[in-house]
Amino acid sequence: MATIAPAASLPVIPLIKVKGLNHYYGPPPGGHLVLENVDLTLYQNEVVGLLGRSGSGKSTLLRSIAGLIHPRHGTVERVAGPDCPDPSVAMVFQTFALFPWLTVQENVELGLEAQKVPPEERRARALAAIDLIGLDGFENAYPKELSGGMRQRVGLARALVVNPSLLLMDEPFSALDVLTAETLRTDLLDLWSEGRMPIRSILIVTHNIEEAVQMCDRILVFSSNPGRVVAEIRVDIPRPRDRLDPPFRALVDDIYARMTARPDQVQPTRDGVFPGTGIAMVLPRVSTNTLAGLIEEVDGTPFNGKAGMAELAATLNFEVDDLFPMAETLQLLRFAELRGADLLLTPSARRYAQAGVDQRKAMFGEALLAHVPLAGHIRRILDERASHKAPARRFRDELEDHMSEDFADETLRTVTNWGRYAEIFTYHEDDDQFSLDDPQ
Repeated sequence: MATIAPAASLPVIPLIKVKGLNHYYGPPPGGHLVLENVDLTLYQNEVVGLLGRSGSGKSTLLRSIAGLIHPRHGTVERVAGPDCPDPSVAMVFQTFALFPWLTVQENVELGLEAQKVPPEERRARALAAIDLIGLDGFENAYPKELSGGMRQRVGLARALVVNPSLLLMDEPFSALDVLTAETLRTDLLDLWSEGRMPIRSILIVTHNIEEAVQMCDRILVFSSNPGRVVAEIRVDIPRPRDRLDPPFRALVDDIYARMTARPDQVQPTRDGVFPGTGIAMVLPRVSTNTLAGLIEEVDGTPFNGKAGMAELAATLNFEVDDLFPMAETLQLLRFAELRGADLLLTPSARRYAQAGVDQRKAMFGEALLAHVPLAGHIRRILDERASHKAPARRFRDELEDHMSEDFADETLRTVTNWGRYAEIFTYHEDDDQFSLDDPQ
């Protein structure tokens, strides 16, 4: 694990210790491994971000710490101390999770009611939390009367009112528009910096690299399939942080470079966006239209064939889960190279950007057959058969020998769409069969 060593000024009072955590989804003894050997210590007085792509187990780790999931192996320890004898946690969810038939105040009081807090105390604490997060005057409103940002503020008040030691936040801003998310993020940081919230630490899951650098004291970068902590990064930039400052931009670029680096050769079949080898390579659901759009964007002004990933994400309003699979698919097809934090189009991609529809299809088909083993495998079987037909179930079964049923289905759907676009084969949904409509 790549680590930037903490300075002496980092908090040294532990709050949560996670050791050797492994978790599977599916029946034992097998199942799909989501988290592998995760070790993590959270300290008081710090904001820590869990950064990675979908499927890297970040939310699973968060729920394990909250006690909502019991991991298959490993431990989660809440560390008691003289100033925090009984560490507690509360969670803010991505989807607000409010009861629509309850008012703002009633939603906020729910946790206190579960703790058997007397009604008068419940009311006083709920009103104080509502005032703290800026919703004073909306106590009697129902969730349907509130905007998305206001609903998330209610979720935050509901978490804060129980006075947790640790606040867990699972992509709390991802369901909001850009401006609302920025306002809520800024307000939360102000409350934290001013010491007005009754919490000792924050652990936040995010896909947004700039959000992680904006908010966090430490960032833990997760790999996928399975999720592991592959880098721990200390953010030494003083608050408030300006996204345009050179140190901020440099750190964002560094994280992009880390997350797009080629996987460690020690375990080539388990890391990266395309785990596996040969036909067992897992392919993401990336459409040919978005790939073409990305090529055209980078080929044009102002990038002229070379774009910083951070700048590209900002221009296109993309997060990690949007941009990375697209960029890495272009790299797989040899239409681009990822060098550090930069995406560089290859000469063939720049020719593709200027080509007509038929020429684009031909270029894409050549790249598909040359660099995506599953596409070549399907085409080879179709060419060899006199009928030029083959059941999709045959290829689905082959994939399921190497990956989960869900990954197999996603991979076959992806290669089907790519192959149809390139006209190297076609697929008939009615009989679930591949064929060559016009065999050569």
